[in-house]
Amino acid sequence: MNKIDNLHFNFLKSALDNKDVKSTVSWIKKQNEAVNVSVTKVNFDKLDKWHFDKKDGNLRHETGKFFSIDGIRISTTWGDVSEWDQPIINQPEIGFLGFIVKEIDGVLNFLVQAKIEPGNVNYVQLSPTLQATRSNYQQTHGGKKPLYLEYFQHATKDQILLDQLQSEQGARFFKKRNRNIIIKIDEEIKIHSNFIWLTLGQLKALMQLDNIVNMDTRTVISGIPFGSFSGETIDFFNFLNKSGNYQTKFLRSALLKDDALHSMEEIITFMTQIKSVNDLDVKQIVLSEMHNWEITPNEIKHVENKYFKIIGVEVEIGNREVVKWSQPMVEPSQNGLCAFVCKEIHGVLHFAVQAKLECGNHDIIEFAPTVQTLTDDYRVTPKNKLPFLDYILDIEKEKIYFDALQSEEGGRFYKEQNRNMIIIAGDEISDKLPENFIWMTLNQLYVFIKFNNYLNIQARNLIATISFTGGKYE
Repeated sequence: MNKIDNLHFNFLKSALDNKDVKSTVSWIKKQNEAVNVSVTKVNFDKLDKWHFDKKDGNLRHETGKFFSIDGIRISTTWGDVSEWDQPIINQPEIGFLGFIVKEIDGVLNFLVQAKIEPGNVNYVQLSPTLQATRSNYQQTHGGKKPLYLEYFQHATKDQILLDQLQSEQGARFFKKRNRNIIIKIDEEIKIHSNFIWLTLGQLKALMQLDNIVNMDTRTVISGIPFGSFSGETIDFFNFLNKSGNYQTKFLRSALLKDDALHSMEEIITFMTQIKSVNDLDVKQIVLSEMHNWEITPNEIKHVENKYFKIIGVEVEIGNREVVKWSQPMVEPSQNGLCAFVCKEIHGVLHFAVQAKLECGNHDIIEFAPTVQTLTDDYRVTPKNKLPFLDYILDIEKEKIYFDALQSEEGGRFYKEQNRNMIIIAGDEISDKLPENFIWMTLNQLYVFIKFNNYLNIQARNLIATISFTGGKYE
């Protein structure tokens, strides 16, 4: 077995590890109880070291680091709305989202951190070993260096198992990307009290629960490659795995390179065609000049109280690099819905993937879940307005593979959680999809994740939740 095949097999072996996670859930609860957290909404003029810049009107930190809240005006040929204004997070720094992994009893384990973010609905969630912006790890805040940073800064080529630049939420961040990285160590290292070793199978089992595994963990996990195998080898894996019917189908879709409805070349042509006929122009404007938005002493909000708003918070946390600070955050107006509809075609599970424009995208369009409604309230969306939305909301329980509330990034978003679903459809869904949608296997989705700016973070987060074992937490 060559080095690449061995890497794929080791990741797959960890994903198929189905150890119990009840003790981990108890450990997370204890971590939450051990730390005092206070998050208070405050007026913008009470934000320490933040101000509205006199030159461009942006809300920014006095150092010019971390991030700023900018005003933008969008013009596009995509969709029903050709122009709008909005605030957006401008954070050009590329940060680390990284896992240290180590073989324990022959299985790759991930060093996971119980991390508090001010915007988390339940404060403590499982994050990567290292989750840090450049301003954080360069200690611009004057606090402590993130734990284990040096392992990533000094990692050798042979230690790096995964290394990707991946996008963040394109409707909220302006061209934001993070370095998703996994490094392997062999030596013993000190494990701090808020860190724990977990297999990939355990992490995927914990994702079945609401708001346990944070967004940054999910995006790194989504990029893990499992390789391609013959149908006979996959059948052997499934025989050894002895898992449920859905898990068997997902494993086959993940590992089988052949029998896809569309070739990789056809999918690239599909995306290239859409990008070439649609324009996206984003112009920075002064926050106070945004149409249909107003700035109050404590909020930047839409005049109809829709979409989201910018608020200020004062934070005090017991076990962070900095224990007290203040900052702006994005507060959603409602929970959203992100869902994949899947269907067997030619005996292989395919995903209905949509090409979606978001104003902060690097390259106009990214692949997104079948349904993604984060800014409007999907519960009051008119019938037949969004493809597949009505179908998902009326779906029978037995066709739901995955259904959980998952948090968005708690360092920038205030108590934002969205319903994440994966549906296994039958013949009631046609093989012919609406315009701007295409069928892809899980194997093909994994291939596209390897490259920058193809799959958006909502799609990647859903893919991360897919388990190949029966590893639901009971």
